[in-house]
Amino acid sequence: MMKDASTSLAGSLKPGSSIVGKWNNHSYKIIRQLGKGANGVVYLADSKRGRVALKVSDDSLSITSEVNVLKSFSKAQARAMGPSFFDVDDMPAPNSGKKLSFYVMEYIEGPLLLRYITEKGEEWIPVLISQLLSNLSIIHREGWVFGDLKPENLIVTGPPATIRCIDVGGTTKEGRAIKEYTEFFDRGYWECGTRKAEPSYDLFSVAMIMVNCVTKKEFKKAGNPMNQLLSVIDSHPFLKEYKTVLVSALKGAYKTADEMKNDLLEAGRPAGTQSSRPSRTARSSSMAASPNSAGQKRPGASQPRSRSGRKLQKKRQSQGGTFETLLIVVSVLALYFAYIVLFFI
Repeated sequence: MMKDASTSLAGSLKPGSSIVGKWNNHSYKIIRQLGKGANGVVYLADSKRGRVALKVSDDSLSITSEVNVLKSFSKAQARAMGPSFFDVDDMPAPNSGKKLSFYVMEYIEGPLLLRYITEKGEEWIPVLISQLLSNLSIIHREGWVFGDLKPENLIVTGPPATIRCIDVGGTTKEGRAIKEYTEFFDRGYWECGTRKAEPSYDLFSVAMIMVNCVTKKEFKKAGNPMNQLLSVIDSHPFLKEYKTVLVSALKGAYKTADEMKNDLLEAGRPAGTQSSRPSRTARSSSMAASPNSAGQKRPGASQPRSRSGRKLQKKRQSQGGTFETLLIVVSVLALYFAYIVLFFI
């Protein structure tokens, strides 16, 4: 396990203090600490471009690795999987002759995923998870695996509601060993696979995020881990509705995030709804864009047609019937004149 950044020099910056990059000479004023992890501390800071998030670490290799990930995400058009990158530099540690490395990124504002689901309702889980799977699909195609996927790394911005990630520290090149993980969302802990960086590792974590959004807690494994997880899924009506998807992800049956997303959207469709509807991607986008006001129906659900809409449909149907009648009359007249011409000539 890596050392806790809260006890390192990276956690020693105080609100109100100013730092200046050694190489780029950009200045930042610390406002407050936003969070900390195994390899760094994130601060909210003021800069010339406005408020930014600044991650500080005494591990320069870790900083370099995360900067490379953010740059790669930007090139891959998967910016929602991480904040936009602005700057990277070094600075002297306060009251110490040692060096600290830091990078500056977009400050993403909004509630964490669990808080958003608690306030808005479980019906938003498939909406936001489908967005997450779309973004994972992009970075997987670029050869990256996110690794340390968990609700506390996910923020919901908007409107429209959009899921964003705030920590890319665990992102790993496909085929290597996962760099960072949190036990509850780690398939190795649940004895459901290895910690090899591959798409199915992330998809296991996505399934556990859905479980966590409903149970609102992390629990320890006991006995047969898979049977334990199945029991939890069966005990919650919402999770049971998506049981097929969850089990497939937990068992590593999905090879791509797109496969899981498609099944997730299929599982959430009302009974009797035909699958020959607009593309699943378009449906997911429309679900994400729906505001969540009091008394509103589940995002993505069909709304009652207005009176004007019904009149317009009837008008179109009437116009369609008139056109068909005219077409038949014209055809009959054409045949009749052809018969007259052939008979008398």
